Amino acid sequence: MAIHRPPATLRRKSPLPVWLSIGWRIIGVMALLALAIGVHYFDREGLRDTYDGHVSFLDVVYFTAISITTTGYGDIAPVTEQARMFDALVVTPIRIFVVLLFVGTTYNFVLRRTWDKWRMAYIQRHLHDHYIVAGFGKTGSDAVDELIARGVAAQDIVVIDGNAESLAQAEACGCAVLQGDATRDRVLEDVKIGRARALIVSAGRDDTSILITLTARHLSKTIPISVTVKADDNETPARAAGATTVINPVSFAGLLLAGSCTGPHIADYMMDLASINGRIALSERTVAPPEIGKPLSAITTGMGMRIYRDGKPFSFWEDAAKALEPGDIIVEIVPQGAARAKRAAQP
Repeated sequence: MAIHRPPATLRRKSPLPVWLSIGWRIIGVMALLALAIGVHYFDREGLRDTYDGHVSFLDVVYFTAISITTTGYGDIAPVTEQARMFDALVVTPIRIFVVLLFVGTTYNFVLRRTWDKWRMAYIQRHLHDHYIVAGFGKTGSDAVDELIARGVAAQDIVVIDGNAESLAQAEACGCAVLQGDATRDRVLEDVKIGRARALIVSAGRDDTSILITLTARHLSKTIPISVTVKADDNETPARAAGATTVINPVSFAGLLLAGSCTGPHIADYMMDLASINGRIALSERTVAPPEIGKPLSAITTGMGMRIYRDGKPFSFWEDAAKALEPGDIIVEIVPQGAARAKRAAQP
């Protein structure tokens, strides 16, 4: 069931320390204050002090401070047109800027952090049966697009990436996003990997993808993990790290290219199977009670291609597929319309 919630973002941390950022703001305020004091002192003849009639430097500092802070006791006031125009056209904008500067500081260091923490906590509470995508490069973004096309609600997808621009693209799709390193336990725990439906790993580097897989398997023993690797010799380490499915896009592309040489329609058929826009689709399900004891070729929901029994694959021509048993997993080819109906019926 789709849960409607706003997307979450952990923004890139400012390279400036908090104390230095606040310090620059204070310096900016003091510079504006010094500018106003300097002009007021230069034009002090345009001010009138109702207390003693004399405007000293301290009187100018006092008058400038209460003017910028909008206190305005009235004991010192501008009396010449020049002084009044300076207060109206210069001091008033300075006053507004100073107020906005302090309000912005309060928002950045107090309100925004409090809001972000509350929003993250809210989203985390509602993360159930979601999909986690670690890495939003070309492959990761294509995977997200395909999931959405297959009927997965965008808000049920959480994207982890270290690149702010990539996260902005994922956020524009409606996904929840988290900026961080998916090899860290804390990051995967923040996206509630223990309650996720599946994890897709596409970090762009095989070593990073394998480390993410290892970390994820350490945190969740049951979550299905699909990982992409570029080198053939990294497929075994990826499986050893705990990947449920290992995909080598380079090898797959090579298979399509080789197949297209022997038959012009083979590659087209493979793409038809893989894409949501194709006429047919591969579907995986558990054997139904009425099908137990029957051969794989007798199923009526689609064309049975393979079964998995105790984790081992058996194709439709093998003896094991001649009599289905309880617990068998059936991989079948079905019309795309039936596949969509099945996905829509899933909770």
